[in-house]
Amino acid sequence: MNGVTKGAIVGGVFLAMVGGAGYGVYALVGDETGQGDGATAAKAAPAPKTTGPVTEKEATETAKAFLAAWAAGDDRTAADLTNNAQAAQSAVADYRTKAYVSKAVITPGTPDGATVPFKVEAEVTYEGTTKPLVYDSRLTVVRGAGTGKALVDWQPSVIHPDLRPDEKLRAGTPASPPVKAVDRNGKELTPELYPSLRPVLDSLRKTYGQKTDGTPGIELWIEPAAPAAGGDGQDTAKRTLLTLVEGKAGQIETVLDADVQAAAEKAVASYAEASVVAVQPSTGDILAVANHRRDGFNAAMQGRRAPGSTMKIVTAAMLLDKGLVAADKTAACPPSVSWDGKVFRNLNGFSLDGKPFSTSFARSCNTAFIGLIDDVKDNSALPREAKEVFGIGLDWKTGVPSQDGSVPETSGPAAAAEYIGQGAIQMNPLNIASITATARTGVFRQPVLVKASLDDRPLARATRTLRPGVSAQLTQMMRLTATSGTAAGAMASVPGSDKGAKTGSAEVDGAGSPDSWFTGFNGDVAAAAMVEGGGHGGDAAGPIVARVLSTR
Repeated sequence: MNGVTKGAIVGGVFLAMVGGAGYGVYALVGDETGQGDGATAAKAAPAPKTTGPVTEKEATETAKAFLAAWAAGDDRTAADLTNNAQAAQSAVADYRTKAYVSKAVITPGTPDGATVPFKVEAEVTYEGTTKPLVYDSRLTVVRGAGTGKALVDWQPSVIHPDLRPDEKLRAGTPASPPVKAVDRNGKELTPELYPSLRPVLDSLRKTYGQKTDGTPGIELWIEPAAPAAGGDGQDTAKRTLLTLVEGKAGQIETVLDADVQAAAEKAVASYAEASVVAVQPSTGDILAVANHRRDGFNAAMQGRRAPGSTMKIVTAAMLLDKGLVAADKTAACPPSVSWDGKVFRNLNGFSLDGKPFSTSFARSCNTAFIGLIDDVKDNSALPREAKEVFGIGLDWKTGVPSQDGSVPETSGPAAAAEYIGQGAIQMNPLNIASITATARTGVFRQPVLVKASLDDRPLARATRTLRPGVSAQLTQMMRLTATSGTAAGAMASVPGSDKGAKTGSAEVDGAGSPDSWFTGFNGDVAAAAMVEGGGHGGDAAGPIVARVLSTR
């Protein structure tokens, strides 16, 4: 083409190739509402039926044909160049007709093996208003299982990198108006200042937007996937990508603390796949929620992972309640114990001779806990303690989607594993922070992010409190852990003397490193963090919690 632009108007769509001969820039221009007829792009020559990895040449040619068809609005041709034609055709067609993209220029980058990056410079037009939409994405070419052809591995993220499975792009006037969320002191909380609050703010808009005096504008958003049958129906808030016409924001007051939130954001930023929550033990108010994850998931409040030895706070409470241990009484801590044919060991096989139970707690001695399961004689004791005292599994209504933890009744080795936070137990940092808050005060106060008075929702209530002596001993043992136990290194930087902690690491099937868990308190703030694959509790999660606790 020698540097000139060649194109033709086909069915109301202008397809242009700009630049030198070969693979260049593909441009799509339709009518103002993005509902023009589709164009037909030339199909690539059929790839030979072959096996083995896709070559870079195959990837380039397949990506070239797919991007050209997409840019031309030819959803059928684009779909046939993928390994999921039905899903791809719907997404490519919706790009014009439901996301109202009236113009798109797609510029490919340099292939990296079978992966081809590209840049999209688009315009979204709705009811006479047009705004630019620019983003980078990528596609990967794979070999078709039945044909051997090189095909685009279809993922929604090909259309837009923020799309997750079964999500869609939509434009128009949303049902809920935008919201202005403020912290407990009236300071505005924006996703620009507090990036990991984005899913929380989206959920607040979905739940409370229509209860405010706001009015919606015009937006391009991500429509979430429909909840799976039998699922919990959570995490279904729309996520705004582009605002074409500003609406009037309605104000929502949260109990978050902007200063603690800022510290939490900075703390998780240093670790991949990290999450942290801070709560106020005296009220149950959630002060901060932060995540640093590739998938954008709010694991801090919705995660479901084994919490490792942070669960020993609950196990210790149960053992103290039953009078089987006392903080100052000697407890056996051999290198290993066996229960129902399974051997459980301490880290590096350590043992403690003639030491009190408080030392076993502070040093995280697994065998001191599991060795007492025969004396407990009741596999329901730990699940009951978790539910009746610590509120785990009581359907928390925090104001945004959250999971309230699970400690199922099991038997055999699985029951023993639960004593040290392994097995079938599922928790997230919100649950563990609440457990620490309950241990600190002796009373479960259901965590909330917005006050229950905003919508008169019922809050979960535990059926019993910790006996004063039990709460005092738990607090004493957590203080010992923070000063001379496994948490001492991380907690050394936390100011003040009224502080305590517990470390944890949880083995995950198939993972190279255990999840890192850490929880602690400092005055009237309790926090818990998890770093997936982060190793021992004090290595990754510990510094995160320490930084959050140092803000109060």
